[in-house]
Amino acid sequence: MSDQPSAPASAVALHKQLEAVWGTPPGLGRLASVNHTIVGRRFIVTAFVFFAIGGLLAMLIRTQLATPRSAFLGPEIYNQIFTMHGTVMMFLFAIPMFEGLAFYLLPKLLGARDMAFPRMSAYGYWCYLFGGSILVVGLALGVAPDGGWFMYTPLSSKTYTPGINADLWLIGVTFVEISALSAAVEIIVTVLKLRAPGMSLDKMPLLAWYLLVTAFMMLFGFPPLIVGSILLEVERAFGLPFFDPTRGGDPLLWQHLFWLFGHPEVYIIFLPAAGMVTTILPVFAGREIIGYTWIVVSIVALAFLSFGLWVHHMFTVGIPHLALAFFSSASTAVAVPTAVQIFAWLGTLAAGRPRLTVPMLFLLGFFFVFVAGGLTGVMLAIVPFDWQVHDTHFVVAHLHYVLVGGFVFPMMAAAYYWLPHFTGRSTRHGFGVTVFWLIFAGFNLTFLVMHWTGLVGMPRRVYTYGTETGWEWLNLISSFGSFLMAIGFALFAIDVLMQWRYGRRTRRNPWRAETLEWAMAVPAPSYNFASLPAVSSRAPLATEPQLPAHLAAGRGYLPFVRDGRMETLAVGLVTGQIEQVVRLPNRTLLPLITAIATGVFFVSVLFKLYVPALVGAAATLAMFLLWTRTTGDLQDRGAMPIGRGESAAPHTEAMAPPALWAMALTLAADATAFASLAFGLVFLWVVAPNWPPPALLAVDPAATVVAVVGFVGAALVGRISVRPAVIAVPRLRDRVLIGVAAAHVAALAGLGTTMLEVPDPTRHAYPAATMMVLLYAAFHAALGIVFALYGVWRSRAGFVSPARSLDLRIGAMWHAATAAIGAVSLLLVHGLPVVMT
Repeated sequence: MSDQPSAPASAVALHKQLEAVWGTPPGLGRLASVNHTIVGRRFIVTAFVFFAIGGLLAMLIRTQLATPRSAFLGPEIYNQIFTMHGTVMMFLFAIPMFEGLAFYLLPKLLGARDMAFPRMSAYGYWCYLFGGSILVVGLALGVAPDGGWFMYTPLSSKTYTPGINADLWLIGVTFVEISALSAAVEIIVTVLKLRAPGMSLDKMPLLAWYLLVTAFMMLFGFPPLIVGSILLEVERAFGLPFFDPTRGGDPLLWQHLFWLFGHPEVYIIFLPAAGMVTTILPVFAGREIIGYTWIVVSIVALAFLSFGLWVHHMFTVGIPHLALAFFSSASTAVAVPTAVQIFAWLGTLAAGRPRLTVPMLFLLGFFFVFVAGGLTGVMLAIVPFDWQVHDTHFVVAHLHYVLVGGFVFPMMAAAYYWLPHFTGRSTRHGFGVTVFWLIFAGFNLTFLVMHWTGLVGMPRRVYTYGTETGWEWLNLISSFGSFLMAIGFALFAIDVLMQWRYGRRTRRNPWRAETLEWAMAVPAPSYNFASLPAVSSRAPLATEPQLPAHLAAGRGYLPFVRDGRMETLAVGLVTGQIEQVVRLPNRTLLPLITAIATGVFFVSVLFKLYVPALVGAAATLAMFLLWTRTTGDLQDRGAMPIGRGESAAPHTEAMAPPALWAMALTLAADATAFASLAFGLVFLWVVAPNWPPPALLAVDPAATVVAVVGFVGAALVGRISVRPAVIAVPRLRDRVLIGVAAAHVAALAGLGTTMLEVPDPTRHAYPAATMMVLLYAAFHAALGIVFALYGVWRSRAGFVSPARSLDLRIGAMWHAATAAIGAVSLLLVHGLPVVMT
């Protein structure tokens, strides 16, 4: 192998070499693909399939409600259908569609060749597909969840939902959430590190800002739902009473955990759509977006505010008036950063010369629908009004105006805008105009009337109503509009297929855009750019019109293939200066096999087969460890040529490689999950009925001391393991790592002894919640052993040196985080009874 690559003989030879390394073979070989273009397309196409399923379920709902006393659907089937409609649209369509767009577009927008962790992208897709399929198969078999897409307790508890229906939701959604969290980590690292040289934070495309903030919201918003889902599944499977008020639990705990996810979810859906608007609108307005800095500030402000609004959905549950006032004010204030973006868009339109293309039509439809939905949102933020309409069709109408208006209309604009990039073929203006008017008219007929239906008293989630209510003609109009909208979406699908099959070939950059995704051939090659660009402005194609030709000719960075490896560049977080060469793994079946092993775990848990579940969990861990066989280097390389007379160190020898960022972000999500669990324990102590508990945990000082010493020892010795002087001596290095593993074993022993003193966890929520906190800490200690022994393995295999210490640094981060979680767990378990009693 050589780190001094020779330039290809010609540009054609360069493209052929890149395609040989980055391309995906046809047939079954595509199952091994990890290329971001293919994975992104898979996400998008699969999300559209789930969208069609969710739309079909909506048609069944509207058919049932079109006339009073309808016998079209019975109550049990209706409950499954409306639950699955919400679940599919929220979990299987909106978020995965955003993930697919991010995977497909981000490297192209940022001037990179792929995402930071291509195999994690592929793994996330398979988890999404398998988790969504579990839910759809359950619907086909008549055992779908039937408690609403929010699964409120106690209706979703074993007492009131004894079958497998609720378990299907809890398992399927948690499976899908793994995909979402992995996507969040990947998007953040890609945006922060894998940008084109010279692309500082203030030169990033605004869509990248939107996707970055959205990914951070996912990172901190999804763990509370995952924790809540695990607690509810444990309650259903083993009888631990977290949500049972007769045994010290509280059903409101589920609502808090759910809406800690659920309200940010609204903005997680909206922000990527707003990013599409901000990207597409200037192209057709013919001028740069107004207020770049203000838009970035408003995005960040919106993200922060969205996490303080979860009680917005709980105004009627009996919370204190002071809390009502606070959350009502916060719910109203969130309109301010949204308004900043809207006025920036309108100002850009007013200052430019808009072209009325099909994407522009959908953007104009978005303005009308989303502003109307935002106004009703402000109305619902006013507590007295919310009390009147909380459980009526008015809320259903508002939700659809915000989510469909805020996501689907921009999504349709984005589809028509980027379809030439996907297919290499031009769109048909006339057909697209017909699609727009059918969807726009059908949408407003359906949901504008539904506001009225709610104001005259029709509750949501009812499967029928009487003729004496006076709601029949309003429901008939809504149902007619829904079918009109469905026809529009069906014609859109036909339009896409016709374009892909029979459309005329389009030229590169048909819209005359100025962002980097149009600086390549369409459809995009697997490697994106034959050589990577250097960026000096926010509009690279306007600043340098010949940039596409220069990159195709190999005049940028990395205009070669080195050692048959896939390479891209990583830059400084703020400055965009080149820092390292990121060497990416090639195509492999391991992500698919790992997702299958993960699926074995989840399906086994679903059917209460816990031995196979343990086998699936162990197999998943083993597969992840196998991923690392092809990563890392067996020798120190030093600075490597990257073209244009410059060089950079490989990521294995860099100070802040992408993998280190990924671990830091994973631990941030982990801390959020632990904080959610701790919140649950404190909430039950303070609020839940039937407290104090009948019996408290008997404190074993010796066990507590052993656990504390183990946790602290693991963290301290873990820090010692990454010192260059220790790494330079292989035998000492291995002994230190074995010492870290021994410290975790001691922590596990102390925790295990403490757990033996916990009273029967099925009798009261106190021992149940205490047991879960201790198990959380024990799980981290067990993984700490794995990280330490993994470090020994990598060390003895030759992947570790003073310059190549990435594996050990990742482990040290885990050991420190485990120590923090262990210490706080013991403080909660032993301190709360003292404080509260």
